[in-house]
Amino acid sequence: MAQPATLWHAIDAVEVLRQLEADPGGLAPDIAARRLQAHGPNALPPPQRTPGWRRLLRQLDDPLILFLLAAAVVAAVLAHYVDAGVIAAVVLVNAIVGFVQEGRAEQALSALRSMLAPSARVLRGGAREQVAVETLVPGDVLLLEAGDRIAADARLLRGRGLRVDESVLTGESVPIEKSVEPVATGADLGSRTSMLYSGTLVAAGQATALVVATGPQTQIGRIGTLLGEVESLTTPLLQQIARFGKVFTTVALVASAALLLFAVLVRGYGWLDALMIVVALAVGAIPEGLPAVITITLAIGVRRMAARNAIVRRLPAVETLGATTVICSDKTGTLTRNEMTARSIATVAGRVEAQGGGYAPTGVLVARDGGDAALATAQRVARIGLLCNDAQLHADGDGHWRIDGDPMEAALLALAGKAGFDGAAMRNAHPRLDEVPFDAAHRFMATLHADAEGAGALVCVKGAPEQVLALCTAQAGRDGGAGPLDAAFWQQSIDAAGGEGQRVLGFAWRRLERVPERFVLDDIGELVFAGLVGFIDPPREEAIRAVADCRAAGIAVKMITGDHAATAAAIAEQLRLADDVRVVTGQELEGVTDAELPELAGRASVFARTTPEHKLRIVRALQSRGHTVAMTGDGVNDAPSLKQADIGVAMGRKGTEAAKEASGMVLADDNFASIAAAVHEGRAVYDNIRKVIAFTLPTNGGEALAVILAIVFGWVLPMTPPQILWINMVLAITLGLALAFEPPESGLMARPPRRRDAPLVSAFMLWRIVLVSILFSVGAFGIFAWAQGRGHDVATTRTMVVNMFCVMEIFYLFSVRYLHGTSFSLRGLRGTPAVLWAIVAVVLAQLAFTYLPWMHVLFGSRPLPLFEGIVIVASGAALMGLLEVEKALLRRIGVFEELGPVPADERAT
Repeated sequence: MAQPATLWHAIDAVEVLRQLEADPGGLAPDIAARRLQAHGPNALPPPQRTPGWRRLLRQLDDPLILFLLAAAVVAAVLAHYVDAGVIAAVVLVNAIVGFVQEGRAEQALSALRSMLAPSARVLRGGAREQVAVETLVPGDVLLLEAGDRIAADARLLRGRGLRVDESVLTGESVPIEKSVEPVATGADLGSRTSMLYSGTLVAAGQATALVVATGPQTQIGRIGTLLGEVESLTTPLLQQIARFGKVFTTVALVASAALLLFAVLVRGYGWLDALMIVVALAVGAIPEGLPAVITITLAIGVRRMAARNAIVRRLPAVETLGATTVICSDKTGTLTRNEMTARSIATVAGRVEAQGGGYAPTGVLVARDGGDAALATAQRVARIGLLCNDAQLHADGDGHWRIDGDPMEAALLALAGKAGFDGAAMRNAHPRLDEVPFDAAHRFMATLHADAEGAGALVCVKGAPEQVLALCTAQAGRDGGAGPLDAAFWQQSIDAAGGEGQRVLGFAWRRLERVPERFVLDDIGELVFAGLVGFIDPPREEAIRAVADCRAAGIAVKMITGDHAATAAAIAEQLRLADDVRVVTGQELEGVTDAELPELAGRASVFARTTPEHKLRIVRALQSRGHTVAMTGDGVNDAPSLKQADIGVAMGRKGTEAAKEASGMVLADDNFASIAAAVHEGRAVYDNIRKVIAFTLPTNGGEALAVILAIVFGWVLPMTPPQILWINMVLAITLGLALAFEPPESGLMARPPRRRDAPLVSAFMLWRIVLVSILFSVGAFGIFAWAQGRGHDVATTRTMVVNMFCVMEIFYLFSVRYLHGTSFSLRGLRGTPAVLWAIVAVVLAQLAFTYLPWMHVLFGSRPLPLFEGIVIVASGAALMGLLEVEKALLRRIGVFEELGPVPADERAT
């Protein structure tokens, strides 16, 4: 009976062979064929796809869209073909955009399937064979070497210098050393050094491994299962628009039916005339241009984000970033530079800090304690790191340094440069004669060099500190000589560096009187321990600033990483993720129930050594507390949580296709600062959407209220149905659209994030809609009465009302551009190019409406005298002044929190 897959790492290799009834020489072909029939192909199941026609129809399943379609049909029946065509076009464009985006979302599982290698080398019946990965079965013996992508989960049988890049699964920034020895049953995924996992890459060495799991039973298969179970969430904006659409549709239908009956039964209108008025009114009141303007606003946000290295894959994701309350970020390469840096050198003389980051061999060594003696002993350690090294550094033309080889060895070359060594000169002075390469079995590397000081030789060794210490019988003194080895001192130094999240290497040397005839593993011993070097992947400077910006904006930043707890905690402290950084490991999460996790997830700042299941649970726990969660990631292991998050953010440079396909946004530069910039743009987009709504609903409401009051009280209609449609058509495609291009208001990131359940129409906006609708109606009836008092006929009076509406909307546009501040500023009155072009378009359209004879025939308009035009413009300016005073008063008395505090420059007045 085979053991569960999670226990293979804890079982001796011989026992694994026995349990799987396998042979080191490979399975017989007939046995392999029977097992393939029993276990199925080594492939992930294809994703279930929704038929295209169903996805297309699903885009129309929205109350506001259905109402717009009904209005388009009625308008077409009544021969208003232009308006019917505009409404239908808006609905069609939105349906197509949604259809295309949803189709892209279904590619995530397909990307996971592409992680598997196309073929694999195995032993079958004692002979080497190249077989298709689909035919691998438990019990097959894999033959692996550097550069191979592992095709199935396997238990290591033999390995030489084997290191595996498991970053796609664990997030571990450095290749993992593998060994045959079993590990503890409870070891997390990143610590299972006896196991090889499907989809990971052999970075160095050779191996023979026994396949223990294929297809859906592999770690990647489990992730695929998790990904398939995660349902894509509707963004907060779409939820709000859906709620708004249902309420608005209900109110509009009831009000339209009631008005139709009232007009016919009470006021004596004919059924056709009343229906014409109600349809014109309904089409005028319905913000049919709103979906299009929102789409355009989101598209503009996409363009702005792309300029800041954030590439949006799904349009609603733009706005979701603005609602983000928690960002769960990967560590390596996102918050950190993804460049190993030799940060500290510990010797008997003291501790030395290396200044500068990255692989540039520029900077200086600074003694934290020990003075010049510490610097001198540190230089000796740096020299060993330079000689016992196989990496190379190359300077690019733009000032960046490219590495060829192991990242930690490259960091040692940079350290040698900071210590003042010329690498080429040092290698010429001490040419390498022989070497013992690094191997996971002994965990160190040794090189033999000609000694420039005599006829002898110099042995340089670097590796795991405990292994190197075990080979030493002495330690370097402050003066360069050798003294007794103080193992307790070095263990304390190792622990201190580990507590700061540093990876540590030990360095030793030995001088030989003559060059040995052979240089093998058994000859290495009686070394002099020189010191320790601590490495760290330092945080990005811009990430530190971005974290501070996010915290100031009320957005919590949590690190979720596969790295070690101490390393993650040290980086979190440097990033200042929280005032009190709390670290929770994946092992601790295993003992936390789903009911307890939300509270823990809220308090913790760092989650270390996490698995895909842990990440998914953390995101869901945060969402259960009402948070809007952004999740970053790059590996296959991140795909389920990226899909579960409200906005998944994948890395563009080092991210896998599976991560990108499961996300809503991709960072072109893999930089956390770009997320903060995207949050800023997302908030700006949401502000602009609210401005569009705050502009559209009151202006439409003003038109509707004026006609409703006229019908209810039996007054002369201030506008005819064609004139209502004219106002709606001209202003919707000009002034409303101009707000989509608005730049962000100041203080945008100083506001707290909005609640996930916050209504699209807030209390302030509702107040504004009612107030402005009333003011528009008062203005319409006021100009109507004034015009009639001056003896104008009904056609001229109605022309004045139409122009009054357009002028009031122009001035209201300037007021609504700043919801959180005054519009009475040079910037506010100057307007943006979009605003100015929109005003020019409206003015030209209204001049044509008022003075062109053929427009008089179509719309019943009349030319206006100059004085009447001046009065109309003055009335619009008065409206803007009144609304600005109202905004300032409301902010001063603090009725609506969303207006924010009174700015300092306004408090002074």
